[in-house]
Amino acid sequence: MRPLLYLDVDGPLNPYAAKPERRPDGYTTHRMKPEGWLARHRDTPAHRVKPLRVWLHPGHGSRLRDLAERYELVWATTWGAEANTFIAPVLGLPELPVVEWPGTDGGRVDGTFWKTGPLVAHARGRPFAWVDDELGRADQDFVAARHGTPALLHRVDARLGLREPDFAALAAFTAEARW
Repeated sequence: MRPLLYLDVDGPLNPYAAKPERRPDGYTTHRMKPEGWLARHRDTPAHRVKPLRVWLHPGHGSRLRDLAERYELVWATTWGAEANTFIAPVLGLPELPVVEWPGTDGGRVDGTFWKTGPLVAHARGRPFAWVDDELGRADQDFVAARHGTPALLHRVDARLGLREPDFAALAAFTAEARW
């Protein structure tokens, strides 16, 4: 059984934290109105809500499809199933499974990112890699203490998105693994 690769959208795939006038090289601009975005503007009629600006790198789709030979790709994003509607088609990805999040306020719990506990539970002991821009030392410690198989928590700079060293780290994790 292949390890899981948990994919966050905002940060790793959409370098949202880059300055608006400094789109990272290779990224293209897309305007989207996912339900989650519309919900944040619930007092405005949907047709009047300005679309969300999303930067995506067209080359990431082929890189992720290559990794799918080593991993089972899973969306681990607040976009939820809408990642399959809006992000996957742009990148040329198939529909992927989605982690369903428990109710959360988006904050940290006991110093860990709110996604960390649910992802460890979702993995059910399977090895996994996770790319996200919110990972820290507390998350590494949490996973080491509660997950009995190899895990790679790989922080991606939300100003830059996934880059060559990130893809190399993901490939190396499976190349070195003994599971």
